[in-house]
Amino acid sequence: MNQFFFGTFPYIALAIGIIGSIARYERDPFTWKTSSSQLLRRKQLVMGSILFHVGVLVIFAGHFVGLLTPIWVFDAIGISHGAKQTLAVVAGGIAGIMALVGGGMLFHRRWTDPRIRKTSSFADIAILAMLLMQLVLGLFTILVSLEHLDGHEMVKFMSWAQGIFTLDGAAASYIADVALVFKLHIILGLTIILVFPFTRLVHMLSVPVRYFYRPGYQIVRSRRQTPLPERRGTKAASSHTTPAE
Repeated sequence: MNQFFFGTFPYIALAIGIIGSIARYERDPFTWKTSSSQLLRRKQLVMGSILFHVGVLVIFAGHFVGLLTPIWVFDAIGISHGAKQTLAVVAGGIAGIMALVGGGMLFHRRWTDPRIRKTSSFADIAILAMLLMQLVLGLFTILVSLEHLDGHEMVKFMSWAQGIFTLDGAAASYIADVALVFKLHIILGLTIILVFPFTRLVHMLSVPVRYFYRPGYQIVRSRRQTPLPERRGTKAASSHTTPAE
C-alpha cells in the first residue's frame, strides 16, 4: 500500500494533471477561466481572496523550493537542517493560517449566498473543500514537526520528492515510517493534482504576460440620450439583404 500511494500514485496524479490540463486548454479553451462571482458579492470576496491567494502562493513556493532543492545546496550555503525545519514551521504556519482564514471566508460566501450557490458547480465547492482540508492537515503536520526540529524528518520528504522526479524506485521507502498526518497530507495533495484539470484551478496556469505588451485601449460609455443617425448606405444595403434559405 505504501508503494502504491507514494511510489505509483504520484506518477498517475502528475500524468493526469499535466496531460489533462493540456487537453482541456486545447479542446475547451473557453472553459479555462476563474468563473468569478465578484459581481454578486464583492466585499467578502476581496478580503478572503487576498488572504487565501497570498497564503497559498507562499505555501506553494515553500514546498517547491524546500522539497525539490537538492540537500547539498542547503549544506553548501550553510543552512542547517534544523534551521530549514524551523523556517518551514514558522513561515508555513503563518501562510497556512492566512490561507485557511481566507479560504474559510470564500467557502462560507459560496455555500451560504443563494445567488453564488446557484452559479457554483459541484466541482467549485468540492475543490475548495479539498483545499481547506489540505490546509488543516498541513497545520496539523506542524504539531508533529515541532517534535523534530533537528530537520531529520524534513530530509525524508526531500529525498522522497526528489526521488519521484529522478525516477528512484525506492522513493516510497523513504517516508514509510513518517506520521500518518504527513501521509494523508501527501495523498490529498496528489489527489488535488489529479483533479486539477477538471476544476477552475486551471486558471493559476494562465499568467497574463500579454497584458504587458498588448496595445492600450479605452472603453468609453456614451452619454447620448438618442441613438446615432444611420450611416449613409446602411439602410440601402440592408434593403437588399434577404434572409438565408
